[in-house]
Amino acid sequence: MARSPSPSIFRPKQGVDQSVMDENRKLVRDINRRNLLRGTLSLGALTMLTGCTVSDTDTVQSFLRTISAFNDKVQEAIFRPHHLAPTYREDQVVKPPRFNAYYDVEDVKPVDGASWKLELAGLIQDKRPWTAQQIYQLPEEELIVRHICVEGWDYIGQWSGVNLGQFLKRIGADTTAKYVSFKCADDYTETLDMATALHPQTILATKYAREPITDPFGFPLRLRSATKLGFKNAKWITAMEVTNTFIPTFWSKQGFNWFAGI
Repeated sequence: MARSPSPSIFRPKQGVDQSVMDENRKLVRDINRRNLLRGTLSLGALTMLTGCTVSDTDTVQSFLRTISAFNDKVQEAIFRPHHLAPTYREDQVVKPPRFNAYYDVEDVKPVDGASWKLELAGLIQDKRPWTAQQIYQLPEEELIVRHICVEGWDYIGQWSGVNLGQFLKRIGADTTAKYVSFKCADDYTETLDMATALHPQTILATKYAREPITDPFGFPLRLRSATKLGFKNAKWITAMEVTNTFIPTFWSKQGFNWFAGI
């Protein structure tokens, strides 16, 4: 088999300490090729599922972070921009939706819809902010898709809102740019690759089960992508930026897979 003419950019410069493999042999045996491509090997995901640090050694952490970065690149390369996620019947919808955040529902700080505005930045021609009422007047699309959390639970939800790809075109965004980043009222940050932002099942949701989204679930505007894990779906969005520079996200800073596709 032909070898690459240059070292992989994903290979650690100092090599991998083989004792890491000895200490984690069982874990490595359990990882098959399909799971790697689908993104199940993630330092952040392993940490969340176990509720503790995967390892206390810097070598193990570095090894897993390298695999996680490789995993993101593979997922991005095999993403099919026009492949649709499964959809479901209306009688399967869970009401209300399940709350998820990095804090408890009691700590949610209500957003004032009357003063709320969506600020725009970056590679966008028309950067005028949008009010909630202006967004509500735009054509809506509805998705009944499965929300899948990295913690292992899921539910079927019914979301309505503005198609993100159409909104980007409306504001004159450069859709050849690499990323669309979001800031939220609770200081949460998230970034989508442009292919996912333009996917037909990615919307800026304003309703759940055809009723306005309430405070615990992202009022007045949240992201809903059918092709991403739950934590990618930013809530209480206050700003959006189109950029060619990756803006680290709340969870990517802590080692979680960035692409997080399903």
